[in-house]
Amino acid sequence: MSSRRARARGATALAGLAAVLVCASCSGSGLPERTTAVWAESPLAQPDYIFPLTSLKHFSVANLMQFQHLLYRPLYWFGSSGQVQLDENLSLAQPPVYAADGRSVSITLKSYTWSDGVPVTTRDIVFWQNLVSANKGQWGAYAPGQYPDNVTGMTVNSPSTITLMLSQPYGADFFTYNELSQITPIPQHVWDRESAAGTVGDYDTAPDGARAVYQFLDAEAARTATYSTNSLWRVVDGPWRLKSFDTKGNVAMVPNRRYSGPHKPRLAEFDEIAFTGDAAEVGALKSGSAAHRVAYGYLPVADAAQRQQITALGYTFAPWTGWQINDFPLNFTNPASGPMFRQAYFRQAMQMLVDQQGMISNAFSGFAYPTYGPVPGRPASRYMDQTAKTNPYPFSAAQAIALLQDHGWTVNPGGLSTCTNPGTGDHQCGAGIAQAKQAAFRVEHLGGSPTVAKEMAQLKSDYAQAGIQLTLTSNPSLEEVIGNATPCIQGKTCTWDIQYWGYGWIYAPDFYPTGDQLWATAAPSNYGGWHDAMTDQLIAATQTGTLPALYAYEDYLAKQLPVIWLPTQYLQLSMIDKHLQGTQPQDPLGDINPENWYWK
Repeated sequence: MSSRRARARGATALAGLAAVLVCASCSGSGLPERTTAVWAESPLAQPDYIFPLTSLKHFSVANLMQFQHLLYRPLYWFGSSGQVQLDENLSLAQPPVYAADGRSVSITLKSYTWSDGVPVTTRDIVFWQNLVSANKGQWGAYAPGQYPDNVTGMTVNSPSTITLMLSQPYGADFFTYNELSQITPIPQHVWDRESAAGTVGDYDTAPDGARAVYQFLDAEAARTATYSTNSLWRVVDGPWRLKSFDTKGNVAMVPNRRYSGPHKPRLAEFDEIAFTGDAAEVGALKSGSAAHRVAYGYLPVADAAQRQQITALGYTFAPWTGWQINDFPLNFTNPASGPMFRQAYFRQAMQMLVDQQGMISNAFSGFAYPTYGPVPGRPASRYMDQTAKTNPYPFSAAQAIALLQDHGWTVNPGGLSTCTNPGTGDHQCGAGIAQAKQAAFRVEHLGGSPTVAKEMAQLKSDYAQAGIQLTLTSNPSLEEVIGNATPCIQGKTCTWDIQYWGYGWIYAPDFYPTGDQLWATAAPSNYGGWHDAMTDQLIAATQTGTLPALYAYEDYLAKQLPVIWLPTQYLQLSMIDKHLQGTQPQDPLGDINPENWYWK
């Protein structure tokens, strides 16, 4: 997503268990026939926001991919057959058509209707565009200069066709996968109002009116207890509509009988059930009977050893690969530690001291895979070239020590390495690193996760081999761990060195894996303040060019190390009832499609 905070919260799998009653009726044979499927939400990842123009606070996989998308379809659907690609069949529009000069794009809607029978038209796209433009500072996906800023005008050609004028020529891959992917048509004929008692109008066409409409809809979306009764949210264009929703995040949905797209729901009901902890969810997997059963759950990595016991109860074990990477940011702007982090050789030594295979085995019980650069290694895709598949800095304490020694450091394994040859020469410590400067850093990491604790304990041990001392502190608040990772600015106290929240970044709903959100100068999620002219140049090229430009960018960043790469874990270790069909392959972008599911 356009925020690590969102992707982290969405991917978190960190107890009161509500009774999970699967609807059953008697078939002709007298055996229970299941018509409802129950999805187990992850703790701390319950849906809590229904309005698709979602603020950063609520911008999560749980809200977007696993809740909103079931009710309100994005203009273009991505993720097909387990791959990161445009799904033309599930999209609301025909594939976009770009002008020869790349400065405009035309969109033609298919024949879709809202659940009240009103057609989905270009007016619903204009409504979205007007709201997001007037309230972009409130939108979790906003990055200055990008969408919606780079749409400079709109021409409505008909109720089904619209042309967007662009601020510069763009490559089709980038603009389709990262910008058009952000658009969700929303029902103007129901939502374009400034109050619950007000009439529907064209308020969105003026900036002040668009702000008033947004404030009204955002306030209504904050009233989660009213979701299933509020008339605003009854009008949907997705395959599902709400039956019930409570403040704990328990959700029940039933089919939208007027859904215009393919794959009409075969289930009579789809439920999402909230758990207060992993133990409760695992307990539900282990104790559920045929009529009281989680159909689609998960197994925490810490409980991976129980997978055989649970599969014996009628589940399929299915690790879910996400379109994601994992790393920890370095604070390049910290006056004390920043000068060390800004030295390429020092970052290389730090990367050489990361034993990714050891972490995968010890912390993840084998259920993770290495990260070598800014483009996800799994699932296999056209976005990764051959060079990026090889680790440029394999684990080697000996090579890390030699690299530090060659640059003016006296290495003290198990103790503290110090700079004994300061200066900016070829074999000196580098600019800003004083005589006797010690290689000691503070690491704040997410608490409450056994996996993260094991990762950090191993990192501390491995770094100690080269005399780099890590002082570890844990914080149970995910929001604080991420929120503390901000660049130092003048007049603000800023002492962090390294922050680690354990779940990295998932490229959704900006699916083309460029670094525009992450490592461009002043990018919104450039936590460590990485600044490099070549990085900016290569990122800009990915937005206007084709795949070779992306390959040049990813190969450069893998070697430059704007962050330190760590193993990437699966989105979750899914446990799926063997009788529930249509669940595979799992979507790498985090979406679920219960309209495809059926019991057999």
